[in-house]
Amino acid sequence: MHDTPRGSRLHIAIFGRRNAGKSSLINALTGQEVAIVSPVAGTTTDPVYKSMEILPIGPVVLIDTAGLDDTGELGSLRVAKSLAVLDKTDLALLVADHRTGPGEVERGIIDAAGERNIPVIGVLNKTDLPPDRQDSGSSLPPIPWVRVSALTRRGIADLKQAMIRVAPKDWTAPTIAGDLVPPGELALLVVPIDLAAPRGRLILPQVQTIRDLLDHDCLAMVVKERELKAALGLLQKPPALVITDSQAFPKVDADTPPGVLLTSFSILFARYKGDLATLVRGALAVEDLQPGDEVLIAEACTHHRVADDIGTVKIPRWLRQAVGGDLRFGWSSGIELPRDLARYRLIIHCGACMINRREMISRIMAAQAAGVPIVNYGVLIARLHGILRRALGPFPDMLALLDENGAG
Repeated sequence: MHDTPRGSRLHIAIFGRRNAGKSSLINALTGQEVAIVSPVAGTTTDPVYKSMEILPIGPVVLIDTAGLDDTGELGSLRVAKSLAVLDKTDLALLVADHRTGPGEVERGIIDAAGERNIPVIGVLNKTDLPPDRQDSGSSLPPIPWVRVSALTRRGIADLKQAMIRVAPKDWTAPTIAGDLVPPGELALLVVPIDLAAPRGRLILPQVQTIRDLLDHDCLAMVVKERELKAALGLLQKPPALVITDSQAFPKVDADTPPGVLLTSFSILFARYKGDLATLVRGALAVEDLQPGDEVLIAEACTHHRVADDIGTVKIPRWLRQAVGGDLRFGWSSGIELPRDLARYRLIIHCGACMINRREMISRIMAAQAAGVPIVNYGVLIARLHGILRRALGPFPDMLALLDENGAG
């Protein structure tokens, strides 16, 4: 794995009217012809993603969107998809033709971004062409504006500098585990090798956790769950932290001495990509489930299902056992949650390793707006196996939350 995963990149979305030059701007920023450019209005019909590096910001994803002034039934659907991109946007570039300047369409996207606390840079494009009127740029909305020509590349360096200045300084999520293990101390990672593990590779959360530990000068030791007890016996002193795949919780809990902190990759990612406190409250809501309730299991990506799949087989089985009866399950995979969230009594989300923090937070907020508790895989599995308190041991504020709710 040589590239930064898309979910860990700053997401920069480009908005504007049809033929404002959004796709041309992406080509200018990347220095490559990666977006289709055409004088025909509406060439871009769906969001298009391009991963690249912008120094010194680092790895980013540029998102090209359909024109915000698209018309007709299909046009309205395209506009809706463009606006939905805001839910995963860390920085917005609003492109307007400098010959006419911004209008109500552009002010609408500025307002929508403002409601989400998303910084916006205005880009007056096509400065290689004379303006239609002298005052086209005299009443610009109060955001930073940069004049560019995507065709001649004039002003692109200025735009990159503006992006560096305006990009949220705290867009990166907290560390995955590096703040939980002192420098020079050992984290012991338990990594089952099963049907879901790709041949010759570890899965993304495991790789990212190892890199995060190394970046924080921690030691990392990786074993399979059957080797954990032997590995602990070889150590001169206990590890500072044991991190396991959530599906191996029962065995790892049994084999890890009581005084050693234990958690899972999925719980770490609940904090790294989302809001751990909200997801813990979602786990506590399991007690309120009744046979016949509807439960949504949501995954942010599509993947090959194995025989004992965690989302479609294991979690439903464990939940039915906890509730003492049957439940009605719905599943969603990919970039969007269902619109009718209010019908569900609980939403169970994957670890979110393939999406960025802003999108996961947006999904949590959508669940809250619908009045539905939401939990992620690891937090739920710990709860269902009766070890939630131990799995949250590295996080004192989460233990306090459990105490406030009278939960063990």
